[in-house]
Amino acid sequence: MRPLLGLLLVFGVCTFSLYLLSTRLPRGPRRETRPGAEGEAEEPGPRVLKFPSDLEELRELSGFLQAYKGEHQAYVLLLFCCAYLYKQCFAIPGSGFLNILAGALFGPWMGLVLCCVLASVGATCCYLLSSAFGKQLVVSYFPDKVAMLQKKVEDNRNSLFFFLLFLRLFPMTPNWFLNFSSPILNIPITQFFFSVLLGLIPYNFICVQTGSILSTVTSLDDIFSWGTLLKLLAIALVALIPGTLIKQFSQKHLQLEGSKNAHVGNSKKGT
Repeated sequence: MRPLLGLLLVFGVCTFSLYLLSTRLPRGPRRETRPGAEGEAEEPGPRVLKFPSDLEELRELSGFLQAYKGEHQAYVLLLFCCAYLYKQCFAIPGSGFLNILAGALFGPWMGLVLCCVLASVGATCCYLLSSAFGKQLVVSYFPDKVAMLQKKVEDNRNSLFFFLLFLRLFPMTPNWFLNFSSPILNIPITQFFFSVLLGLIPYNFICVQTGSILSTVTSLDDIFSWGTLLKLLAIALVALIPGTLIKQFSQKHLQLEGSKNAHVGNSKKGT
């Protein structure tokens, strides 16, 4: 009971802190008014922010933050980092929307670096939370899944880092469960961190590049232009390279027999 209460306390404190950060926004850029005009200056967009649940909400949030970033760039960066870490730390689905948002707000390359670092730090925080509060809960609720993953880890202990990379690129188990169960499996935190950092690059790259492209699209003609299509093709090719190399390595050096029958869940990237 104590581990559960501790986890709920940490979750409550983080949730309240993020709520304050997203509702106590500094005053946004004011609209200029002509001399003698009535009314006060207005702020561009909503005062209460929330995680987007669909593309329409993502578009509205992106538009507001892009306008707001003009005068409060540091605050937007802080808010984005805290929101991303919150989702990753507590394994809340929807990080893909934040990856797309990063591409729209910070550009393709800064957005990619930001998402890779935040995903790694957030997953490591999830690892630490599980180590401190969640071991008994994970073993109690998922005994068979833990046992299956434990066997795979032990079979590949000599090539553990490449096995972890393989799990991120071709997940036999959801990323959220891998984050929670890694302390139980005695996976070193350093190898865990860098396997997330490198293993999620293709996924983050696709999402961030997509967000960067969509932020510049204003019509259907822009989507089907040669420039946009070539960019999408290049994104797909670049994202395939790491997976192909790791797959070739795994076929020679990793013990993965029966992996097709040992799926623990869907392969969503919800770290």
